[in-house]
Amino acid sequence: MGTQALQGFLFLLFLPLLQPPGARAGSLHSPGLSECFQVNGADYRGHQNRTGPRGAGRPCLFWDQTQQHSYSSASDPQGRWGLGAHNFCRNPDGDVQPWCYVAETEEGIYWRYCDIPTCHMPGYLGCFVDSGAPPALSGPSGTSTKLTVQVCLRFCRMKGYQLAGVEAGYACFCGSESDLARGRLAPATDCDQICFGHPGQLCGGDGRLGVYEVSVGSCQGNWTAPQGVIYSPDFPDEYGPDRNCSWALGPPGAALELTFRLFELADPRDRLELRDAASGSLLRAFDGARPPPPGPLRLGTAALLLTFRSDARGHAQGFALTYRGLQDAAEDPAAPEGSAQTPAAPLNGANVSCSPRPGAPQAAMGGAVCWLREKGPRRWGLPGAPGEAGLCGTDSPEGCPCPAPPGTPRLRVLPRATGL
Repeated sequence: MGTQALQGFLFLLFLPLLQPPGARAGSLHSPGLSECFQVNGADYRGHQNRTGPRGAGRPCLFWDQTQQHSYSSASDPQGRWGLGAHNFCRNPDGDVQPWCYVAETEEGIYWRYCDIPTCHMPGYLGCFVDSGAPPALSGPSGTSTKLTVQVCLRFCRMKGYQLAGVEAGYACFCGSESDLARGRLAPATDCDQICFGHPGQLCGGDGRLGVYEVSVGSCQGNWTAPQGVIYSPDFPDEYGPDRNCSWALGPPGAALELTFRLFELADPRDRLELRDAASGSLLRAFDGARPPPPGPLRLGTAALLLTFRSDARGHAQGFALTYRGLQDAAEDPAAPEGSAQTPAAPLNGANVSCSPRPGAPQAAMGGAVCWLREKGPRRWGLPGAPGEAGLCGTDSPEGCPCPAPPGTPRLRVLPRATGL
């Protein structure tokens, strides 16, 4: 038996021992419930056209009528960001979530975030209350001024836990399914703090945990659920250099269907291979110069081995793919809801924040310096004191951020960042 065939056989041998937990809304094993596969919803192509929680806010302006602003259909002629002759929420600038322009208010606010319940990447389980007594996730914890979602996921994976929770922009907590069973959900908009280590990601909120399955962005795995999602290593961060990762797929059925929801590799030397797990034979291969075709990809094998390798310079967003087992190899593939070629929006740090328009004095609180109303530059720092209100966030009902007054008590006091 060849090396590839033996490797595939060993993966299949242990598949039944590594059955993933049951599917839930947001789970990696319920991908059909999500319209987004990027952590900041840059790939959202849905039809919500009002701002605020569950579309209860103000109507969005049409993108072909916003030429006076930075983003309009004219600035996106190729449709890279999904703009056009419509008024659906989008995220063209790599902000933390989809947004849209609105009719300017008396306060000068001319855009708002959209809270879209179906636009949360599979593997994100929701925003949970964390009072600290007891903690919402009972395992190890740590803090870091360079926290990203994946930094926390990796920390909790190494500790052997199923779940990872990010809080207040810089804190990470680990836990198990039993913690989640007794957890209390909070409104999605309560998880509004930008991660200290990434301007395009949210890391929980004040006394609020954004909880993820640690399998997101893992470098290996065994997948036997009828359907699911596989992300490139380190996702939602960019994958790193010299990555060599493998995933075994063995869902029930006679064949497999894959749909790439996102695919962005740095160059031809970063390569994803699909092999028959039993024989080791190469079925398909994709790289930075040869992306997968749009739409479903049907493979006449019941078990698949995926391998991904990046070179010494590899850095890119990576991929997100959904899979499902087919009972009949001749079964018609379902029409995909997303595209295989969804480009990542530029993460230019553009975001709203907390002081008058550019040119006016900056507002500083606890090290956070930012602009109010304008989508423009800002930098973030730690709270000025452990009990002081934290960073500027997206904490109003419609997501317009503003700082809490100095001295405002926090819902939960966390330690200063020490590093994970």
